[in-house]
Formats: sequence, C-alpha cells, structure tokens
Amino acid sequence: MNLAQYLENSARNYPNKTAVRFEGQEVTFQELDIACNRMAQGLSGVGLGPGDRCVVMMPNGIEQITVYYALAKLGAALVLVNFLFRMHELEHILTDSKPKAFIGSEPYLEEIRKVLNKGEGPSIRIALGIKHDQDFKDLENVYSDKKEFSTYPADDNDTLNIIYTSGTTGVPKGVMLTHKNLARTAKILAEMRGSIDPKTVIIGALPLYHVYGITSVMNVSMYLGLTIKLFPLFEPERVIEVIEEEEQTIFFGVPTMLNRLIQLASENPPKRASLRFCISGGASLPVEFLKRFEALFKTEIHEGYGLSEAPVCVENPYGKVTKPGSIGLPIPEFSARIVDNNGNDVRQGEVGELLIKGPGVMKGYLNRPEETRETIKDGWLYTGDIARMDEDHYIYIVDRKKELVIRGGYNVYPREIEEVLYQIPDILEAAVFGVPHEDLGEEVAAVLFLKEGAQTDTKAIQEYVKERVAPYKYPRIIKIVKEPFPKTGSGKILKKEVKKQYSSLE
Repeated sequence: MNLAQYLENSARNYPNKTAVRFEGQEVTFQELDIACNRMAQGLSGVGLGPGDRCVVMMPNGIEQITVYYALAKLGAALVLVNFLFRMHELEHILTDSKPKAFIGSEPYLEEIRKVLNKGEGPSIRIALGIKHDQDFKDLENVYSDKKEFSTYPADDNDTLNIIYTSGTTGVPKGVMLTHKNLARTAKILAEMRGSIDPKTVIIGALPLYHVYGITSVMNVSMYLGLTIKLFPLFEPERVIEVIEEEEQTIFFGVPTMLNRLIQLASENPPKRASLRFCISGGASLPVEFLKRFEALFKTEIHEGYGLSEAPVCVENPYGKVTKPGSIGLPIPEFSARIVDNNGNDVRQGEVGELLIKGPGVMKGYLNRPEETRETIKDGWLYTGDIARMDEDHYIYIVDRKKELVIRGGYNVYPREIEEVLYQIPDILEAAVFGVPHEDLGEEVAAVLFLKEGAQTDTKAIQEYVKERVAPYKYPRIIKIVKEPFPKTGSGKILKKEVKKQYSSLE
C-alpha cells in the first residue's frame, strides 16, 4: 500500500475536521488531501515520477506536510534533510542520493545555493517563499488546478524516505525506509496505544524531517485522524500554553525537551494539565527527568526506543506496567534479542548488543550493500546499542557500544554515570566519555552545563557521584561549561562533538 492512503482515509472519514494548526493557519483533512493531489499533479507536470528522488529541505509547516504526502502519492522517494545543514553536508547527500529534484524554503537556501552554483545537484529546483528567483521555481506556482490525482500503487519494497544518519560513528549513510516500513509502524503504534479521544490534540514540536517526528507525530495522526498542533520549533512556553488550553493532548519529545519543560513548570506550575500521556524517545531518558515530569504534569511518560534504521520498535506498554529506566517491550509484530560478540543470546540480566526484527526494519543503506549485510543478518538489525533484559523481558539501554569506556580493564558505561549526575538539580546537561590515559588506557571525564544561578562546584559534584557508584566509575575529570551542548535538529545531544571539543581534558 501507499502510505498516503492514511491521509486519504481520514479525508473521507473526517473531511471537515482540522488536520493541522500552524501559526494561525488551519487546514482540514479534506483540504490537505486536495492540496496534496494538486501538488502531486504539479510535480508530475515538471517531470517527477515514481522512483525519482527528491531532496526535501523545509522547516515544519503545512506546506512541508503537503510536499511529503504529495511525493508519496506520486511514488517518489523523499530525501529528508535538516534545513540547517551546511554546504559540505549537502554535497555529500546530493552526491550519494543523486536526486532529480530539490524542494526547499526561504530563508534556508543559502547553503544549497553554494552547492548548486558549483554546477552540481538536481535539475528540478523548487522553493517556498521566493519571488523572481532564477535558481528556483516558486512552490506556489507548482500546484495544479486539478483536485484529483491517482495515487501510485506502491509496492511493499518501494522506498519512500531516505534519511541520513547523524553520522555519530562516521560518514552519514542514507537509510532507506519503504512504504511498508512506515505504514506498518504507524498502524501498529496507533492501535497499540488504546482508545484515544478524537478531540485529542497531538503537540508537534519535533522536526518533521526526523524519523521520530515523521512516524509518531505525522503518520500516526494521519492514520487516526487526529489534529496536530504544529510548531516551527520547540518553544517550552508555547507547549505549556497548549497543554493548559486543550481538553486532551499527547506530547512526543526527547529528554532535552522534557528537561526544559520541567525547568519552566518548576517555576510556574501549569494551571491545568491536559496530557493524556507523553512519549520520550530519541535518546535515553534519565529516570530523574521522568519522575519530575510526571509529578509536575500529572501524567505518565512511556519511554520508547527507535533509530533511523527501525523507527519506534520498543516502547513501555499501555495499560500495563511501565518501568522507569526501561525502554519497555518490543511493540506488536517486533522481536528483540540481546547477544554477545559472537551473536549468541546472553543470559537474562547480562549485557550485550540489542537486536531488533520486525516490519519497520529498514530496507538497507543506500549504495552500501556491504554495510547493509553487516547491519542486518537473517532479518535481525544489529543496533550497536548495549542493553540488558529483565525477568519480564523489559529492555534497558546501557549505552552505545562505541561509547563504552574501559578504565584500567573495567567497563564504565557513560549513561549510568549521567543518570547519577542528572539527580543533581543544578545540572541541565551532562556528557560522560573516556579520554586517553597513559596508565589506565582511558579515564572517565564529565562535561556539564548548569542551570542559571547554580551553587554547586566540581568538587561537590564529584563527591556526590563517588558516593553512589563503584570506585573505578566516578569521573576524575569534570569540566563545567558556559554554553549549552551542540544538538541534532531533534534535540539529541551530539556527544561526539562534545567529546571532540574536550578530548584533551586532563
């Protein structure tokens, strides 16, 4: 099936219901579906067809959602790109994906212009918000007058999204997700979360070029016919306003977003809390964040897990036990294993690499058959995450395989130390990693960003951690910085960049 059928179904079932609210604009499901048909017809008219690739580099907005489902209807593949990417990142993506078209938006065209001015890139170039521009065709002029469009009958294996990994472990790779990957995952997530009141509003603060936002905010909402209150970017004050104003809401976020909401709500408690539940993903959620958030907003957080290669595949269940610190159980139709370095299942409670199997596992990496074979074996996706499973089969992420610190022969998992650090109220952001040590091989270091007016210091922090972990684990090196950490577009801390900046700590 074609993923766009979810929008078409909701347009038939709830034609006059608001699909998206964004910055004073509203569009119903029927209006959105017609806009997508007109856009698909127009894109076909400029030369795009089934199987063609189109780079989409747009911020959140109704137009971005329209472009997404129009390209899906057309049978084209979207190469989704962060609108803040720089020239060299864009050069790599365009060289690797070889797109036929580019669709972007002002004021985020400067970097792509540098690439295009070198004579590289796609021949079809479209942008929103431009006037009399020789380099781009105005997106508003692409819409056809025809309100009907025959949606392409996509095969299960047809690629719909190509999403480049953030490159935390090397050169970014293009993850190919099919119509089946995205449609099945959205349907499973929508149905496993129980009966949701049709009046429920989905708070869309995640970027819709990221697989988390695409899956949980956009595709699930289209399947269920729920209204999305979409934001151009995450603004905690505005999110709390929506939580106070609406009857029922659901919020999807990452730990850094939750922490910002905690800080704000601690100073000014919400007048009322409409959150039916909250989903945390994108990075490991410190248990202390979970406790504070649930107390302040009188709701329940369901921590989940996914990655570009398998969007949302594990989640704390609904109507059953949720375990703080755990990412939960494999969602329906998915399976999980924990294995050692030889690929053998470890005993219950032991740590190993997390493997995932299910209908959401990617088709593969674009142009990288060997890396695809190394990552997917017998249908099992090797995630690169170290995890353990308890007696109830709940999964706990211990750390990234490549972030393990080996200090004098002892394994130290940075996430464990970060969990302890986040128990200190003055700490807003923490990154723990290993730095070279002549005698021990590696030493444990922590870089911290504190809240404004914090009273603590490095000695007090070190003593706090020292009292709570084994002697070889606490950070001997602590650096307090004055600026927040660099993050991905989805708000995930770029630990690789933090480590690179402070790798010479002693």
